[in-house]
Amino acid sequence: MTYIERYKKWIDSDKVDAKTKEELLSIKDNHEEIKERFIKDLEFGTAGLRGIIGAGDNRMNIYTVRKATQGLSEDIKSQGEEAMKKGVVIAYDSRHKSDEFALETALVLAANGIKVYLFDELRPVPELSFAVRYLKCTRGVVITASHNPKEYNGYKAYGPDGGQIPPETSDYIIDIISKLDIFEDIKRISKEEAFEKGLLEMIGEEIDREYLKNVKEQSVNEQAIADLGDDFKVVYTPFHGTGNKPVRRILDMIGVKNVHIVKEQEMPDPDFSTVKSPNPEDNEGFYLAIELAKKVNADVIFATDPDSDRVGVTIKTSSGEYITLTGNQVGVLLTEFILRNKQEKGILPKNGAVIKTIVTTAMLYPICEAYGIKVFDVLTGFKFIGEKMTEFASTKEYEYLFGFEESYGYLAGNYARDKDAVVASMLIAQMAADYKQKGMTLYEGLENLYKKYGNHLENLYTVTLKGLDGAEKIKKIMADIRKNPPKEVGGVKVKKMQDISIGKEFDIENGTEKDIDLPSSNVLKFFLEDNSYFAARPSGTEPKIKFYFGVCEETMEKSKSKMEQFKKDVIALVEG
Repeated sequence: MTYIERYKKWIDSDKVDAKTKEELLSIKDNHEEIKERFIKDLEFGTAGLRGIIGAGDNRMNIYTVRKATQGLSEDIKSQGEEAMKKGVVIAYDSRHKSDEFALETALVLAANGIKVYLFDELRPVPELSFAVRYLKCTRGVVITASHNPKEYNGYKAYGPDGGQIPPETSDYIIDIISKLDIFEDIKRISKEEAFEKGLLEMIGEEIDREYLKNVKEQSVNEQAIADLGDDFKVVYTPFHGTGNKPVRRILDMIGVKNVHIVKEQEMPDPDFSTVKSPNPEDNEGFYLAIELAKKVNADVIFATDPDSDRVGVTIKTSSGEYITLTGNQVGVLLTEFILRNKQEKGILPKNGAVIKTIVTTAMLYPICEAYGIKVFDVLTGFKFIGEKMTEFASTKEYEYLFGFEESYGYLAGNYARDKDAVVASMLIAQMAADYKQKGMTLYEGLENLYKKYGNHLENLYTVTLKGLDGAEKIKKIMADIRKNPPKEVGGVKVKKMQDISIGKEFDIENGTEKDIDLPSSNVLKFFLEDNSYFAARPSGTEPKIKFYFGVCEETMEKSKSKMEQFKKDVIALVEG
């Protein structure tokens, strides 16, 4: 079926509501727009759906959400009656149509005879992960597009362990979805009928209490906050998202007395009207928080993204300037803080483990080595950290302590299987108090870690290629690098190359190769003789290819100088 035929199918269908048809008729003379919306189905990838909100097969709307949910329903039904009774828990964030998409998901599942637990209002992603485990559900769904622009929404599916569904499960669901007609093959009942049949149950406060109880159990140093009392001040912004209530509740539970909320960004707002992008990785969004921090003389500023699974931290430097820490910097600070406090209390396990992704800082190795803790590397994406956690829980060979990825995602504790900005916010507050009690700012604490473990510096360069040909361009870039890998960068020899897609590591000098114990993924990583490295990885959720860089020199000034030239040299090689 051509994209024009697909378009006409929607226009002519009696299953499509009048408002959607009106939207489609408004673009009848815009063939490029019709092509964008109907050239293909919105893909159900390994993380589920994510796309621009609007009418059409290649957009997020009630029809694509229903179709995805019908596929999920068939997957659950194939597991038998017990799986259907265990059911699905659904959460949603503050984005446009999130509550509507969540309800549509619930009504399709219920029409298929599957029990549904639906949160009564917006909740963070990590609470959904916890709820799947707490309620012992078969699956979980959260309606969110994380920190994407306001035009986007998404649909993420979770397995019974509380982690995002693995590739083999998503592949099975994708196969089911591909055979469904978007209008004729979808089951749906009314909200009233779902309640009458006992297939729909609203949930809320009980899950909140249990979730926050589990978060608080990850606390490592409440005494520092108690000792500082009124002298310790925090500025927090939820960026118009789901973090407002749970983050404030957990800070209150651990005794933080002075929490200053950025009022302009406090309440849910699907347009994220005070920021260019609701992304805590971007310093731009902190401008209101910094103004407030200056007024109240805050010790630390942190911000959670709309679905509250990521957190960004801004701190004051010795010169009085406010800077936003990178995800790697926050991760190493938190790792060392947790390990140090557990060691001081005598509760650091001998078989403790920290998990990071393959593009996350190498600074974690010397830190964990100093505490006798093993570091595990996994593929990019927190679900792979979750999978390793589940493995540890099963084998008991290692005890999970902490996991993080460079893109601002952190998790302490086994109560969830996805990154959690709520537990991270609690630990960041405790860490800031811990350093203040020692007469240090977080910035000075970070400088001390550099002195002790090396001046590690990481950077990211992103190429965005939108449009229908963007994906093809990204494939070509990766194919070219794979076919003609660099032998040296800026005069420094490449020592080894890892091609994760085929699970091989190549020793360039010796001409040997060995297997890598990682699942296949389209990632290339290069290690140079001066211990710098870079990696290339297409994004799984956006039309981007990302290049990750890491260096370590005698001083931070040298690391910064090295990074600047290293990036230029690599980009010149890639872009020709």
